[in-house]
Amino acid sequence: MLKLSRLLLHSSRDPLSRKSLFGEATGDFKLLRGITTQTVMSSAMQSSARDGNSAVKIFAPYSIYKGKAALSADPRLPTFSKLGSGDYRVERRGVIMLTFWPAIGERKYDWDKRQVFALSATEVGSLISLGSKDSCEFFHDPSMLSSNAGQVRKSLSIKAHVDGSGYFISLSVVNNILKTNDRFVVPVTTAEFAVMRTAFTFALPHIMGWDQFTNRLPHGANQSSPKAVHELQSSEWDR
Repeated sequence: MLKLSRLLLHSSRDPLSRKSLFGEATGDFKLLRGITTQTVMSSAMQSSARDGNSAVKIFAPYSIYKGKAALSADPRLPTFSKLGSGDYRVERRGVIMLTFWPAIGERKYDWDKRQVFALSATEVGSLISLGSKDSCEFFHDPSMLSSNAGQVRKSLSIKAHVDGSGYFISLSVVNNILKTNDRFVVPVTTAEFAVMRTAFTFALPHIMGWDQFTNRLPHGANQSSPKAVHELQSSEWDR
């Protein structure tokens, strides 16, 4: 601060001195900024170390609450497995998980009756490319590779409002094993859909694992037990 004061006092009398002092002040500012940045990073690392858990889960869903049901969306990252060469490959692809749960009263929702639908990278592409009058529909069979194939059917529909003011996002789940038929409909405004489109676009390379490919730093390499991976990467196929 002293050098900056001198700079202001002498600026009208000595141009060369002004230039020299300005350079010194700028250098001091860069040094101070570097020290401050290092201090903040160091504090953050110490705080993380105190937690004693390098695999802390972060929950940041985007949720939309409407009269008859609620909808939330959050990304689930892929898991990686280590090859004999020491390299990594995607073991399980990431998804964007949509969760629906019904309303049971005014501003009250039943989380225990939730249903999920996992959007693949291609399905995310279909959603974010929708125009104001477009619609799309996806079908999943969570038991497709088991003896219960065809017993559970999921249908996700995204249909534009007639006036172009948003979309109806609906999920239908028919479970012949449990003899249940659930349907959720959530009207989404243009603004809410814009948030989803932007967030999904940002998350897309992450669920594909491409961010780790460019950073060369595999995240969540699959070296833990199957149970741990199951808990970390739950999907609609696990339900």
